[in-house]
Amino acid sequence: MKKNVFILMSSILILGGIAAGSFGPIKAIEPKVLRLNFTSDPPTVDPGIAEDSASGTVIRAIFEGLTRLGKDGKIHAAAAESYIVSSDGKIYTFKIRESKWSNGDPVTAHDFEYAWKRALEPKTASNYAYQLYYLKGAEAFNKGTGKAEDVGVKAIDSKTLVVELKNPTPFFTELTAFHTYFPMNKKAVEASVNWAFDAKTIVGNGPFRMDSWVHKSRLVLVKNVNYWDRGNVNIDKISFSIVDDENIMLNMFNNGELDWAGAPTSDIPLDAGPALLASGKLITKPIAGIYFYRFNTDKAPFNNSKIRKAFAYAIDRQMIMAKIPVGHLPATGFVPPSMDLNQDGYFKDNDIEGAKKLLQDGMKEVGITKLPPITLSYNTSSGHSKIAEEIVAQWKSKLGVDVVLEDKQWKVHLEDVHQGKYHVARAGWLGDFNDPINFLEMFKDKDGGNNDTRWENSKYKELLNQSALEPDLEKRKAILAEAEQILMDEMPIMPIYYYAQSWVQSDKVNGVIIDGLGMADYKYADIKQ
Repeated sequence: MKKNVFILMSSILILGGIAAGSFGPIKAIEPKVLRLNFTSDPPTVDPGIAEDSASGTVIRAIFEGLTRLGKDGKIHAAAAESYIVSSDGKIYTFKIRESKWSNGDPVTAHDFEYAWKRALEPKTASNYAYQLYYLKGAEAFNKGTGKAEDVGVKAIDSKTLVVELKNPTPFFTELTAFHTYFPMNKKAVEASVNWAFDAKTIVGNGPFRMDSWVHKSRLVLVKNVNYWDRGNVNIDKISFSIVDDENIMLNMFNNGELDWAGAPTSDIPLDAGPALLASGKLITKPIAGIYFYRFNTDKAPFNNSKIRKAFAYAIDRQMIMAKIPVGHLPATGFVPPSMDLNQDGYFKDNDIEGAKKLLQDGMKEVGITKLPPITLSYNTSSGHSKIAEEIVAQWKSKLGVDVVLEDKQWKVHLEDVHQGKYHVARAGWLGDFNDPINFLEMFKDKDGGNNDTRWENSKYKELLNQSALEPDLEKRKAILAEAEQILMDEMPIMPIYYYAQSWVQSDKVNGVIIDGLGMADYKYADIKQ
């Protein structure tokens, strides 16, 4: 049999040689390269501490969780081959499929247990640790009142992961597709404190691997030959240029240097929006996300809720929408309307008289006749700049308030906000999973990882805790709506608009998944050649 196979293969090779000699050299297949742009370096590619969309974009490409969103928009088993759920909905048993890390190590259940407990470890200081609080014992461990061994995740053996939850959580398999729940290679992580900033030390288990990262210049991913489902990965390389000027980025696209420009890795220049929209080239998609400003409730004058509400009520969101004609919707609530908590909002937009009275009453409450100096911080972007300039102008004309603008690089902006070095700060939030709790739980605890407003309310916390125990979906919805009402009455944040993502893409590109939460997945992307 071996001899026959050899003869057959020899014949094929001879025929191939004749064909090549008869018809000329065979044309080499060009590698498929998807060219994109970031406006700044992702702050990290560490799944345990990442908290922004740029980092998340890279992490979803080079790592993979137990589950993954498929082309059909549904959650499918991924690094897990299968899973079963107990009758009470509290215990999940995942079977880890045969797969390898990009360095050749086997992916095991231990990699998940290690990653989850590392994110919860207080010294890791993960701002997303609360996403793991659905696990039994997770919150206590993260807050220093519990032990790691009491957290509800255990690798029974290399291929079996058992997870115990505090309460039944219907969206848990959506959570396991989110990067805080991704596995990590312990050997790679503990070899270098800076492992997540150097392509040579980044080890992942996703469809792509990190090939090179020249900070402030270019980040390149290549197909991961060790990925279990590599047969369904069509792209050979993803090349991210790092250009912070959105007009230059759009010119690069128009010149054929990029295959995609705009969301979710960058923004379309505001001035270019109308023409692109009119030409039919601009693609827009409403998503479960919100553009808002945070107030630092520890700093005067925003330690007074009436003053915070005055600033929120005074702005004309319709006028702002007119300057950004890309499908966004004015927001007078926090939870996106697609989640159907409150379609009508909680306050009147452009309520100038109400804002003036609130400002007067608030200043009287704190005993001042003049506001202290106020700054508004935002990360570098022509879009953020124009929105901030418009809002500051409205505050000046309607309330007579002077506000100084501060433009900062993305990483610096994030660090300053986390450290409370701001008065008002630009923010955005895209849902991590499709449930209102994902928006509301951000402000549950004063020291919560993504709160950063220093605001806390005992009744609000009580309602969120109550919602976790309510099995009736309509009653749960009413509880969460009551919580959102408190958030809007206290106004530690100022809603501005609900997101619609906008971008332009080459006709050659297909298969990129942009889900309803605004996240991009390039696993199934393809380039026509």
